[in-house]
Amino acid sequence: MKKFFRYHFGLAAAIIGMTSMTGFAQSEVRFPTISLNAGMHVIKAEVAVTPAQRQQGLMFREKMGPNEGMLFLFDAPAGVCMWMKNTLIPLSVAFIEETGKIVNIEDMKPQTTDSHCAKKPIRYALEMNSGWFQQKNIKPGSVIGGLPQAK
Repeated sequence: MKKFFRYHFGLAAAIIGMTSMTGFAQSEVRFPTISLNAGMHVIKAEVAVTPAQRQQGLMFREKMGPNEGMLFLFDAPAGVCMWMKNTLIPLSVAFIEETGKIVNIEDMKPQTTDSHCAKKPIRYALEMNSGWFQQKNIKPGSVIGGLPQAK
């Protein structure tokens, strides 16, 4: 009986180990891109539309280009919070009304589950490299152009 238990315990540990390793071997997922503008700045943004895409977001990315980002599109204005689980790069997120006006901007640290929330219901969230909005002097009240409409 002892031998049987050791074998199954060892097999179970090996399976759990392989499962854990696949989590680390996850590759980054890419989504379709669109061009947005913030004043004179052009942004190449991947668009996350479905719940699964929004959940995946920028997980496992090791870097992002200087004017690249991810736009999260919601079906209707909603109270939205973002987090950084499995996200390796520091990001800033702008929470955006249906009109394109930025409500608030929050900085987010990598690999945390801290909630960063919109101050009121929003339709879009735009994640960029940390500090991007500040460097470009884009603040709450600024408008993001080129936003798609939900279907």
